[in-house]
Amino acid sequence: MITEALILAGGFGTRLNSVVKDVPKPLAPVNGTPFLTILIRYLASQGIKRIILSTGYKYELIQSLYGSNYEGLEIVYAVEKEPLGTGGAIAYGLSFAQTDRVLVTNGDSIIRFSLCDMAKEPLADNEILMLLKPMKDFDRYGSVQVDEKRVTAFAEKSFVSSGLINSGVYLLHRNLFSDCNMHKFSFETDFLEKRVGEGLFRYLICEGYFIDIGIPEDYAAAQQTLTSF
Repeated sequence: MITEALILAGGFGTRLNSVVKDVPKPLAPVNGTPFLTILIRYLASQGIKRIILSTGYKYELIQSLYGSNYEGLEIVYAVEKEPLGTGGAIAYGLSFAQTDRVLVTNGDSIIRFSLCDMAKEPLADNEILMLLKPMKDFDRYGSVQVDEKRVTAFAEKSFVSSGLINSGVYLLHRNLFSDCNMHKFSFETDFLEKRVGEGLFRYLICEGYFIDIGIPEDYAAAQQTLTSF
């Protein structure tokens, strides 16, 4: 079983400034409940027992809300002294991990998935299991191309009538970046896109509900649709 998760919760939320002010983006309220609380509770329902919160912007607000134990979950903090990019944040966050395999997810998006199904997948230490979401008529996300077992390419953002997107949920080994000499880098462009040709990225397709609250339109939609997680 997978019992440990790393949540990237250090974003500034610049695109949400018009509707959410003075709190880190993951704390944006959805029907009165911080989005991050909804995410943490869902991960707990999937069997997660320990959560590493990768924080930065106004991290004190997150720490004061969740402390070191929240609803029976152990909470630890990987606080960035300077912005590290998504890759640097993951690499730093993994240094706090206690188990070999760790679930990694963004703190501003959520998808209904089965952690049990992810845990059943064979995964070498240098591989990543990515959760992909089928979508129709989208241009906000880049699309992901696959063969029967592996991710083969990442396409730039453009209108796609039907395709797969990266949900931002990964299963990986805590030592994945142990030999990495980069301190600050983008997980998406500096790691995933550059190494996709090595055949190291496995995937699962997930049809479950998905939303990313990173822009005002989708944040508003979450108030209507994110009601029964």
